[in-house]
Amino acid sequence: QGFKDNLHAVFCLAENAVGPRATRPDDIHVLYSGKTVEINNTDAEGRLILADGVAYACKDLGADIILDMATLTGAQGIATGKYHAAVLTNNEEWEKACVKAGRNCGDLVHPLVYCPELHFSEFTSAVADMKNSVADRDNTPSSCAGLFIASHIGFDWPGVWVHIDIAAPVHTGERATGYGVALLLSLFGGASEDPLLNLVSPLGCNGDCPPEDMERDSKRRRLV
Repeated sequence: QGFKDNLHAVFCLAENAVGPRATRPDDIHVLYSGKTVEINNTDAEGRLILADGVAYACKDLGADIILDMATLTGAQGIATGKYHAAVLTNNEEWEKACVKAGRNCGDLVHPLVYCPELHFSEFTSAVADMKNSVADRDNTPSSCAGLFIASHIGFDWPGVWVHIDIAAPVHTGERATGYGVALLLSLFGGASEDPLLNLVSPLGCNGDCPPEDMERDSKRRRLV
C-alpha cells in the first residue's frame, strides 16, 4: 500500500491447551519486560503473551508507535457493544484518530477510560509486581486489561501506545466479520502513498488536502 516507514507485525500466539507445563493459580511468571506476574486467573492468559509482544516491540524493535489488537475481554461487548471495538491509549490525539478512522472505514471504535493512577491498583500483588486479573470485576475490567499490557512498556514510555479490544465485533453468530483490517488501513493510511488511504486517514494529510498537495507531500508525511 505504499507504506514507506519501518513497519513490523508481531503475532502473539500460543497453544491454549492443558499440559504438564500449563499455568496454574499462584504461579509467578517473569515476563519479557522483566516484571513478575502472579497468576490469579488462568483464563486471563492472552494478556501474558500480548504483554511480551509489546515489550518486544519496545525493547527489540525500537517502535515509536505500538498498537496491539486482540479479542481480549468479554467485558468489551458490555462496555462498547457488538459493533464498536474499544480503544485505550496514552495519547488523546490517537484516541480521536481511532474513532474517526472507524467512522471513515466502517470498523467502528469507541474509547475506554484511560486512568492507570486509579485502575492499575486492581492488579496489586503481595508477592509479585502485579497479578494477571483484576480484584474487582465491576471496576472497568476492559480498561484494566489494557492497562496490564501497557504496564510492560511502562506508563511513562514516551511513545504512542494504542490498545484495541475487538472481542465482540470480530464475529456475528458463527461467522467472522474481518473486523480490524479496514481500521488499520484507515488509521495508518496517512503514511501511505495510496491516495485512497490518504483520503480516509485521520492522521497526516486527509480528505481536506488537494490532490496535487497530497502527491507532493506524500513522501514527507509522517504520523508522528
